[in-house]
Amino acid sequence: MKQTYPLVAATIAGMIATVPAFAGGLTAPIEEPVVYAEVAPVVAPTNDWSGAYVGAQIGYGDVNSNAAGVNGNGAIGGVHAGYLMDYGQFVAGAELSYDASNIDLGVGGDSLDSVARLKLIAGADLGRTLVYGSAGVARASATIGGVGLSDNGYFIGVGADYALTDQWTVGGEVLAHRFNDFAGSGVRVDATTVQAKVAYRF
Repeated sequence: MKQTYPLVAATIAGMIATVPAFAGGLTAPIEEPVVYAEVAPVVAPTNDWSGAYVGAQIGYGDVNSNAAGVNGNGAIGGVHAGYLMDYGQFVAGAELSYDASNIDLGVGGDSLDSVARLKLIAGADLGRTLVYGSAGVARASATIGGVGLSDNGYFIGVGADYALTDQWTVGGEVLAHRFNDFAGSGVRVDATTVQAKVAYRF
């Protein structure tokens, strides 16, 4: 009997010694790290309107005067060139334009032959869209009574351009012209033009 006690004690001690081994096997599950995908911020399209450009325009002209029967309308179109400076949200610049026309003024073959302009431009940079106002001096040439006459006046207008690419733009423009005393005749001439434009930017 006395020999069984050491055997039992050794057996119990062996069982106790194995407990940490089982306990070590019961490890907590490893949590997988959560991966958050970064979403790129939405950036509004930008466009720098600074630089020189050349282009062409075509549209419709309507001429009225305070002389009986002297009025008419028809096609008008030509070319333009200018330079803009982009100051962030504000754009300013200058432009030269020339339009040829053959608008019949309704009296004895009288016609508006051409209009040239020196234009100042100021507008808002809306990314790929430019909305602007313009004003300047205009010089119109006309055939009156078989004689070629010219006179200086002024104009104001509004327009908008859209950048299709970094080089090409399309747009539209409305201009109202006034010639208070055309070629000293005492006749006041008003002309409104509505034109589509395309330009190449350098």
